[in-house]
Amino acid sequence: MAGKIRRIITSPAGTLGMFALAVALLMFSSVGGARAALTYYSETYTSRVQMYDIGVTLLENEKEISWRNYDSRRDNGSWLEEKGELLADMVPEGEKFKIGAWYPEVLKVRNSGTINQYVRVSVYRYWLDQDGNKMQTLTPDLIDLEFNTDNGWMVDEESSTEERTILYYSRVLSTGETSPSFADRLKIDQSVALKVTQTTEKTAAGSRITTTYDYDGARFCLEATVDAVQEHNAEDAIWSAWGRRVTVHNGTLSL
Repeated sequence: MAGKIRRIITSPAGTLGMFALAVALLMFSSVGGARAALTYYSETYTSRVQMYDIGVTLLENEKEISWRNYDSRRDNGSWLEEKGELLADMVPEGEKFKIGAWYPEVLKVRNSGTINQYVRVSVYRYWLDQDGNKMQTLTPDLIDLEFNTDNGWMVDEESSTEERTILYYSRVLSTGETSPSFADRLKIDQSVALKVTQTTEKTAAGSRITTTYDYDGARFCLEATVDAVQEHNAEDAIWSAWGRRVTVHNGTLSL
């Protein structure tokens, strides 16, 4: 499967906990493919400080699709994790994927740990060719994931790029609480059909022009990484873990 993420779980000195849950959402835009396996990797967590029972779960269309939770009571402390399949039900049975059509892709984060936390989501959009190489002829903007920024989620414009969108949830996510959606639906822009390459070949009768669609055999990829830090001393925790200066006032985070 193309599109795997490796995240390293670290903790800065001090009483804070942080971890990353990385998931990959892939879908073939060529014939038939509407399914994609969810895969993520993580390193063994090591730290000199106490590890709180921190955890996060990614939900897709109200379904718990993947999670990673730390349990200090189990085997002297260990991670409980599960991986699932994303976009499996995106295209109704018997139908083919349609360019330009909107499909539900409601993505949320749940605090599945035992400590209040702040969360960040990093979303990556890009195209791969048949050999798994990134394509420059098709821009990430053609992968139109509709973000929500009027419900507590904020886009970090300073850290975002054309391929990567970083969002912060401005409120504390309490234990067991599910955030509002940071994305609602997805489509491939119809203008992808206008991306063509033409070649001219000399023949005995004159010349022959061949037109090839740039998206033939291409795969569009969407990756989402969820990070969490504990509520206590959040400004320093976020700076240490994510390298971003933020302000937290009365429980509300601002960039």
